[in-house]
Amino acid sequence: MKKVYYLKTCGTCTKILKQFDLSNWELREIKSSPLTEEELMEMFAKTNSYEALFSRRSTQIKARNIDVKTLTEKDFKKLLLDHYSFLKRPVFLTDKEIFIGNDKKNLEALEDYFRQNP
Repeated sequence: MKKVYYLKTCGTCTKILKQFDLSNWELREIKSSPLTEEELMEMFAKTNSYEALFSRRSTQIKARNIDVKTLTEKDFKKLLLDHYSFLKRPVFLTDKEIFIGNDKKNLEALEDYFRQNP
């Protein structure tokens, strides 16, 4: 299994996706095809944390007046399933690994993965 969850209107996502050969990856645009609970469980199995998958930059946080500091894992899960913008993206998911978001450390690990798995 090789899947990428991304948002096509996110310039950072498209820039990252263009860096790699994704011809044998399943591409999943999360706005037009939202996450299922099963897919979220696959991600959770690799992170053991819904919070790790949660984007603190989502515009929905302010729009819904959410105090992120008070959220529990159950709350993070509910929000991730409720609206696509709560997922930190892009998410690259393989059988053994998960790469979440666009921070420098994650992108370096992703580049290493692609070098080792051409």
